[in-house]
Amino acid sequence: MEIRLLHGAAIAPYIDDIARLRLTLLREFPYLYEGTPECEADALRSYIDCECSLAILAVDEGRVVGASTGLPLSDKSEALRQPFLEQGRDPRTVYYFGKSVLLPAYRGRGLGVRFFIERESYAHKLGGFHYCAFSAVERPNGHPRRPDDYKPLHGFWRNRGFLHQPSMRASYAWRDLDEADESDKTLSFWLKDLLL
Repeated sequence: MEIRLLHGAAIAPYIDDIARLRLTLLREFPYLYEGTPECEADALRSYIDCECSLAILAVDEGRVVGASTGLPLSDKSEALRQPFLEQGRDPRTVYYFGKSVLLPAYRGRGLGVRFFIERESYAHKLGGFHYCAFSAVERPNGHPRRPDDYKPLHGFWRNRGFLHQPSMRASYAWRDLDEADESDKTLSFWLKDLLL
């Protein structure tokens, strides 16, 4: 297993690999995301355009089997920046963690922890960041597509030092697997104070 750390334009050759993983794995609960390669490539373009971005790739025998991303919150959408502004937090001081995706056969090997460590380490290396943050979709416990064996990642995230901020919310629209059209989904944020 090889771990590759890429920044800015160096991410471009891997956009299709990252998009493929996201399209496959974000179909799982709780995201239930029904996307297109074009939408994913467009969403990932900000990582190519930002010199402070980070893509972590897990590569097994030349095949990308996992990916995780990060970039300054100031380079993300207004919808993600607004909850921070409302609480008086400057988006320029927040390093935002994008989604981590990992094929099921590679889970349970410490790669998820490694993804968090590498992104936090990079935020420290860049300097000027007071927080690391990410968002997660909110789904009710009784959601009809929730698998019986589903285990939320809240404990994993808390073990990484992140605290849930349920009052910090954003709304994003995408099409669930069983939807004909996009609908708004609520995201809530998790933060880690880098100055503690």
